[in-house]
Amino acid sequence: MKKLILAVLSMLLTAGVAMADTNIRVDGSTTVLPAMQKMVEAYMKANPGVNITVSGGGSGNGIKALIDGTTDICMSSREIQPKEIDASKEKGREAKPMAIAMDAICPIVNPANPVSNLTAEQLQGIYAGKIKNWKDVGGDDKEIVVISRDTSSGTYEAWNELIMKGEKVTPAALLQASSGAVMEVVSKNKFAIAYDGIAYVNNKVKPLKVNGVAGGAESVANKTYPVSRPLFIILPGSPNPDVQKFVDFIMSPTGGQKIIGEVGYFPVKK
Repeated sequence: MKKLILAVLSMLLTAGVAMADTNIRVDGSTTVLPAMQKMVEAYMKANPGVNITVSGGGSGNGIKALIDGTTDICMSSREIQPKEIDASKEKGREAKPMAIAMDAICPIVNPANPVSNLTAEQLQGIYAGKIKNWKDVGGDDKEIVVISRDTSSGTYEAWNELIMKGEKVTPAALLQASSGAVMEVVSKNKFAIAYDGIAYVNNKVKPLKVNGVAGGAESVANKTYPVSRPLFIILPGSPNPDVQKFVDFIMSPTGGQKIIGEVGYFPVKK
C-alpha cells in the first residue's frame, strides 16, 4: 500500500512539472528562421521551463497558422494583408504585426559569374523573361537561369513589390520552397540568378549591387539600397504572459536584437 501511495505521488509530481512547463509554437518565414532559432536557443537556455518549437514553412503558411490558432507567433518577411487581418478578426485572433529587424534582399549569382551589378530595371527584365542572356547585362553569352522563391514566401512577395512592380515573374522561373534551397541551387549553377535575405548570403554565392549600391546596414538605414524591407513577428491579439515574455526578449537590445545583428540582419532597437 505504501509503495502504491509513493507511486501515485511520484506520478502527480511528474504531472505537476509537465503542467508547469510553458510551450510556445512559432511558425512562418524561412527568412526570419535563422535569427529565430538562435533567439529560441538563448531564451530556452535562460528559461529551462520553457519549450519553444520553431518551423519555417513560409510567411503565408505562418500567417494561416496564426489565423487558425495552430501557432502562437508567426514569423513573416512581408506585410500582413488586409484580407488576412480580417480573417484573423473573424477567428477572434486579431493579428498584430511587430517589426523586429530590417533586411536587404540581395540578388545572388554564382561566384564564377563576372556580373557584379544590375539595375532594378535589369532585374525586372530578367525576372519578367525579357532579358534572357547574360551578355545583355555584361556577362557571358549564356542563357540566364532564373531562380525564385515560391508564392507562399514573403520574400517572393517583397521582390514582386520592390522589383517587379506589376510585372509577372516568368513561368520559366524555377521556384524554390526555402531560402536554403535557393542558395544551394545558385551555388551549383554558374548561370543562375536568385534573390535572398542578406543573412543567408555566404561564400558559396555572390551578392550583386543594385543600382551600384551594396546591401548593408548603412544603405538600408539611409534607404539608398532599393530592395530592403522590415521583418516581422505577428501575434494573435494580446498574447498570453508567457508569449509576451519571449516577445520582450526578442525586442531587447541585449537579447534578441543583439542576436539579430549577429545573424546578419539589422536590429530595429539598439
